[in-house]
Amino acid sequence: MTYDFRDKVIVVTGGAGGIGSAMCHRFAAGGARLVVVDIDETRARRTAAELPGTGHVGLGCDLLDRGAVEGMADHVAAAHGRIDVLVNNVGMTSAERFDVRSVESIEREINLNLLSPLVTTRTAIPLLRASDDPRVVTTVSLGGIFPLGETPIYTASKFGLRGAMLAIGLDLGSKGIKAGSVLPSATDTPMLRQEAVDGGNSMQFQDPPQQPADVVNAAVSLLDKPRLEAYVRPGESRLVRFAMLAPNLLPKVFPLFRKRGDRGMARYLEDLRRRGLARQVDGRWELVEASA
Repeated sequence: MTYDFRDKVIVVTGGAGGIGSAMCHRFAAGGARLVVVDIDETRARRTAAELPGTGHVGLGCDLLDRGAVEGMADHVAAAHGRIDVLVNNVGMTSAERFDVRSVESIEREINLNLLSPLVTTRTAIPLLRASDDPRVVTTVSLGGIFPLGETPIYTASKFGLRGAMLAIGLDLGSKGIKAGSVLPSATDTPMLRQEAVDGGNSMQFQDPPQQPADVVNAAVSLLDKPRLEAYVRPGESRLVRFAMLAPNLLPKVFPLFRKRGDRGMARYLEDLRRRGLARQVDGRWELVEASA
C-alpha cells in the first residue's frame, strides 16, 4: 500500500530542522497540510511558507512548556479539528562529557528528547482520535539500541524513547492509532555538524552520514506499511542489535571501532570544509555561519 497524503493534517515537531523540514517538504509535495512546529517561530513560519501546496502554518512552541504544547494543540483543533499524523521529530545532543556538564543541561536534554514526545503525543490523543486513520511517527535513533559512550544522556533519552514508543505502539494499536518509530544513525544535519566540530562521538562515523531524505524515506515506509520500527540502514541496525546480545563485551569491542570512527569523523569534517560549511581556526574546527 502507498499512503495517500492528500488533505492529511500532519504536525511535525522540530519541523524547521534538517530532518524535520525534509519531512515537511516530502509530505506537502504529496498534498498534505503541514503544521510546522519549532521552538524558533521565525524558522517555523519560513519553512511553512516554502512548502509546496497550501494550508501550511508555522508555529513557535517550546515543547518543554506544557501550556505551550496545549496551546499548539488548541491552534490545530481550531484550524483543522484533527491530526492525521503526528511526527515527534524534535531532539538535541551535546558534546559535553558527562563528568563535566551541568545537572541542568542533563535535565533539559532528557526532558526534550524523552519527555516532550510523550507529553506531545498524549496531548494530541483527542485530535488523533478525530482522524479516520490516525498515525504517530517518532524519530528515535540507533542510539536507542547501542550505547554511545561519549553522549550518555542522549543514549539514555533515546533508549527510553524507543522503549516508550514500542509500548505506546502496542497500547494505541489496539485502540485504532498506529504508532511506529524511525531509527536513523548519523544524519547530515546542522545538529551533527555542530557535534562534529565540537569533537563529539566519533563512534557514529563508521560510515558516511546518511542524508535527511533517507530518514524521510523510512518515515514514509512506516506510513505505507505500519509497524513498530523502521531502520534507515537495515544492515547497520542488525550489527548493533547483534552487538547488544553480549553487552559485557562492549569494552573490548569499542576500541576495534574507535579508530575507524575517528577517521570517519575526520573525513566528514573535511567534507564540511569542501562544502564551505566548516573551517579550522587556530587548529579548532568551527561552523561557517550562513550569509543572510
